[in-house]
Amino acid sequence: MDKLSAMRTFVRVAERGSFARAADDLDLARSQASNQVAALEKVLGVRLFNRTTRRVSLTQEGGEYLERCRRALAEIDAAEESLRRDRTQVAGRLRVDVPVAFGRSLLIPALPDFLARYPQLDLAVRLEDRVTDLVAEQVDVAVRVTRVKHQDLVARRAGTMRMLLCASPAYLARAGIPQTLADLARHRCIGVTSPQTGRLGHWDFRRGNSRRRVALNHAVTFNSVEAAVLAAVHGLGITRSVDLMLARHLASGALQVVLPEWAGEGPALSIVYPAAGRGSAKVRAFADFAVSLIDTAIARAAQFVQTSA
Repeated sequence: MDKLSAMRTFVRVAERGSFARAADDLDLARSQASNQVAALEKVLGVRLFNRTTRRVSLTQEGGEYLERCRRALAEIDAAEESLRRDRTQVAGRLRVDVPVAFGRSLLIPALPDFLARYPQLDLAVRLEDRVTDLVAEQVDVAVRVTRVKHQDLVARRAGTMRMLLCASPAYLARAGIPQTLADLARHRCIGVTSPQTGRLGHWDFRRGNSRRRVALNHAVTFNSVEAAVLAAVHGLGITRSVDLMLARHLASGALQVVLPEWAGEGPALSIVYPAAGRGSAKVRAFADFAVSLIDTAIARAAQFVQTSA
């Protein structure tokens, strides 16, 4: 027995006071409607209707069951409507997980335009550098600085970042513009330590088949890429970072690319979400927005690399 279908038939018979009229409303044969209610009564172990040749009336147990059925069916209908709305409308709560630097530098400045486009969306944004379990932590969509391969997740490639060397015009006016990688040894360089290991990352360079690792004079180190970029903006020295972090500073003139011929490929970015959210309109809207945001920033930074080359 399809209990949900039987419950709907029972409610309609009670409302119409007739198996025949209820069957017509539900596009069922009268015998089918009668059999559904009879099966429901058998499962419940009570009689729901008093039946005569002229009329059908609820028993006391049937009246009590009717109210419970109405509430249960209303909840089911509301849940189904909510799911249908989630598939077609960009509305409701959306839980987003992004890397800290990405959130501060790119996402937050762009959110006013995104929310103006989707005013019914309620965003819960978490800035987090650790790799979280999206399903376990009920995250709807995330930006990951890696290629993602997981059977429970859908990953949409958002682009590959480039690693650039940058410094402020004021610093370069004082210290000079390096012409070769070897020149970096006489400059103040701003390093970034790994938040996981605390170790200072190497500056490895590759151009075609040529690979180079340069000994650097790290004037200062940070455990944050964002802090290293900000220090470069304020004239502390030369830093190396991804184009997404540098794009707005390059556009404003606060930073200038040096040694553009040694700009190298950086990590890949992916928009990731649980497979269950594949058809969600709000997940799709955020994914499209994030990809566009990333593409724009990468393209903007590329212009300044070409200009400097």
